[in-house]
Amino acid sequence: MNYTNLIDHTLLSPVTNEKEIIQLCEEAKKYGFASVCVNPAWVSLSAKILRDSEVNVCTVIGFPLGASTPETKGFETQNAIENGATEVDTVINIGALKDKNDELVEKDIRSVVEAAKGKALVKVIIEACLLTNEEKIRACEIAIKAGADYVKTSTGFSLHGATTEDVAIMRQAVGPNIGVKASGGVRNQDDIKGMVDAGASRIGTSSAVKIFGL
Repeated sequence: MNYTNLIDHTLLSPVTNEKEIIQLCEEAKKYGFASVCVNPAWVSLSAKILRDSEVNVCTVIGFPLGASTPETKGFETQNAIENGATEVDTVINIGALKDKNDELVEKDIRSVVEAAKGKALVKVIIEACLLTNEEKIRACEIAIKAGADYVKTSTGFSLHGATTEDVAIMRQAVGPNIGVKASGGVRNQDDIKGMVDAGASRIGTSSAVKIFGL
């Protein structure tokens, strides 16, 4: 199976420079990746490069800690879309989830969903490595309630990235009609196959060109 069209070609390092973003976008066009995933500061440039392609521009919201206010995340989403983003990956308020303040978690996600409505896909990063299984399931259920299009395992900046176990739990929690993105620690084609078999419908990785030997 060709997995290239499932890939979010990712570059989120704080020291990323313009030359690297240009290369990222050109690779995504050349190899038919689903999107590039970049920090908000690089959305405008990425959108310009990818204007005449089918590659989406994905960016991150409240990244990587998720501890911004709902209002800030909403504005960040609106600004990213104005700059050309067509997908946004937002980090949940993890502390609120652990406090069982589901109302705040939902408000937090909904602020992004409402800002993006009709303009960009919303993927909700639950940072599974910091959660119990019960919390993973609850986070997924809240994301669905708030209107998210995807749930996503990880930022790639915490304890560890995606596991097949977490993907399977998330897929079961959201059912067949919501996307599941596995991100962080995906380093070879066996990893990709394992994530897809577990229920992932999108893969976030910074190693795609190396993985596919392109």
